[in-house]
This record gives sequence, C-alpha cells and structure tokens, in this order.
Amino acid sequence: MGAAGQGLSDDDVRSFREALAAGRKPKVVFTAAAGQIAGQVGQVVELTDPAASEEFVVVRFGRDELPFSPADVAVAPRGAGRKAAAEPQPEPEPPAARAEPEFVLDRVPAPRPARREESSVQTVEAAKPARRAGKAAKPKGPAGLTVTLAYADGEWTVAAQQGSKALAKPYVVKPAEALRMVALVDVPGVHEAVEQILAAERAEAEQQAEKLRAELAEIEARLAELREAH
Repeated sequence: MGAAGQGLSDDDVRSFREALAAGRKPKVVFTAAAGQIAGQVGQVVELTDPAASEEFVVVRFGRDELPFSPADVAVAPRGAGRKAAAEPQPEPEPPAARAEPEFVLDRVPAPRPARREESSVQTVEAAKPARRAGKAAKPKGPAGLTVTLAYADGEWTVAAQQGSKALAKPYVVKPAEALRMVALVDVPGVHEAVEQILAAERAEAEQQAEKLRAELAEIEARLAELREAH
C-alpha cells in the first residue's frame, strides 16, 4: 500500500475494489492535494471507471459523496477514524453581538390630557356667548315703505316708494281726498297746514267765480241789447 499522504497506488485501488465487493467501505485520509480538507477522514463507497474520469474514487465525507482522484486520498492509518471521533473539533464560538444604540421614546407626560380637557371646556364656554348672540339676532325685515302727499302749483299728488323701488309715481288727487288722508295721520300742525292751503284755494276759487259771474252778467246784458235791436 502507498504511504499515507502520497495518494493511492494501483495496489491500493485493487484492494479497495476487493473490499467494496466484500461489502466493506475502506477508510481514506485526504492528502494535501485535496486542499482545505487535507487530514480529514472519509469512506470509499464506490470506484467508477478510471477510463471515464481520473476522479473515479467516490468518497463519503460527512453527508456528501464526492468523486476524487487517487492523488487526493490515501489509505487511512488504523484508528484514524476513531481518533477523529474521539477528538471532536471545538465548535466555533458565536461572534459577539454588536453593541447597537438604544432608542428611547419620549412618552407624553400624564398631565397633558387634563390640559386638553381644560382647553376644550374653555372652547365650549367661549362658544356659548356666540350662540346666544345668534339667538338674539332678529331676521331682516322688509324694506321701509314711504307714502308722500305733496302740494305744488295748486295740485295735490300722492307717491309711494319701498326702499329704492318706486311703487307708484306721483299722481293727482282731489283736495278733499288729500284732507281725508291727512286726517288719518294724527300729527300736530299737519292738519292745520292742509286746511290753510284748502282755505286759500277756496278763497281764490270764490274770487274767480265772482269774476266769472260778473263777466257772465255783462255778456248776458249785451246779449239782451242785441235781441232788442231786432
């Protein structure tokens, strides 16, 4: 058999085939040619066709079964598997947890809800006068109505206006109607003023009537003379 660490010889390969045929699984140790797993122990589970690939030695290592070349493994010395089992490799220590910054949340102090209640009470109390003022407000009424009785140039006229809208343009009324309208309004001095105007108009009308009667008498006398001339 080849020396440990120098790979498998042809005799080692033949003896492995005989052992596999007998149901045994020879142990091997990985050489430096295997890389990082050098020195680890595995079991040969199959020998494939060397003509198909130079990696025809199938080795079970842990849970994997991987093909290797004869140079990657060597016959394991007796007790290699037991020694490896007796000396388990120490488990790597978990990395120390990184110190992370602590986050502190500022909580709302307890007195704040009381302040909110006070502000809400003040708001309600401040709103009450506004509601009372709204109830006291009266609805806007219709525009004012103005009726005007006027006298000018010997004529009485009546006009009506509501706000800025003229309801009736000035129209002429009789003196007697004007006097009745004034009589409905008990305002000192107004009734007397209307009576004075009517008295002046009456006197003027009587004078005109006397003048007309005199003229009419003259006309009738002349007419009588003309009749006698025939």
